[in-house]
Amino acid sequence: METVKALLFDLDNTLMDRDYTFRSFSTQFVFHFLGHLDPDRQLEIVEDIIIRDADGYRDKDGFFRELSEVLPWREAVSAEDIRAFYDLKYSSHGALMKHAVESLGYLRERGYAMGLLTNGKSEIQHGKIDLLGLRSYFKSIVISGEAGISKPDPAIYRLALDRLGHGPEETVFIGDHPVNDIWGAGRSGMRGIWLRRNHSWDDKLDMQPWKTIDELHELRSIL
Repeated sequence: METVKALLFDLDNTLMDRDYTFRSFSTQFVFHFLGHLDPDRQLEIVEDIIIRDADGYRDKDGFFRELSEVLPWREAVSAEDIRAFYDLKYSSHGALMKHAVESLGYLRERGYAMGLLTNGKSEIQHGKIDLLGLRSYFKSIVISGEAGISKPDPAIYRLALDRLGHGPEETVFIGDHPVNDIWGAGRSGMRGIWLRRNHSWDDKLDMQPWKTIDELHELRSIL
């Protein structure tokens, strides 16, 4: 594609397999705090936590407060204690999405300028990026916790484009979330490649993805 010169990637459930990561963290969390329960009950609680997490789109303070109130602790655990454990342990569970590294390597060899744009807390997102060995692939990295704005605010896409050094008409956004990745980027003038994961497409949105994929290696046939 001669008109595409730059690519912006989402992180969670695009390059990092968040499903695996959060399940692995939740398993450690339950074993650490609820090890007094039998293994089957621990597994049930892991599944319950995953459902309550809503694929990471819960406000973290409210989520941790809810866990503090509803889980069957031996001794009470505060939302602040849960937050501290999350901040300390979560990033270490990060796992790459299938075909992530080979796809990024291929695209770099093809000469695309690549950037990363992700919502999240600065230290958590940087921890994931470094654990997964992704930093060297990107010319720029924009994290909402540092920028003070989050997807789908148009300002954060403009910031990412400015740092990447390319305009929206020559940049493609790749991500899994219909609103935060495809719709938000589209409103900023970018084409979007939607990686289908946990979110169904909302037909009420006033645009469609430029392309849709189920695995990252499909980018080769598009780009």
